[in-house]
Amino acid sequence: MMNLQIAKWGNSLAVRIPADYVRQIGAKEGDQLVAHLGADGALNLSLPSRWNRKAFAQELAQETKALPMGTSVIEQLRQEVRY
Repeated sequence: MMNLQIAKWGNSLAVRIPADYVRQIGAKEGDQLVAHLGADGALNLSLPSRWNRKAFAQELAQETKALPMGTSVIEQLRQEVRY
């Protein structure tokens, strides 16, 4: 967590993003950021999603292997139902 100062920039206000943060998110000058305002007043900035289908599929396959298979939810409901 880092406290940042708001400064005047022309007729607008601006916040400087520390170089460390910029490197960590892979941003460069001219990139666009997406801003989300949370219900609690939090301002979240992020780069637009750079979704990679292949990387997502690999990550999903890895995570699926780690999950134990259990009883089907439908089967469990059928067993517990009372007539």
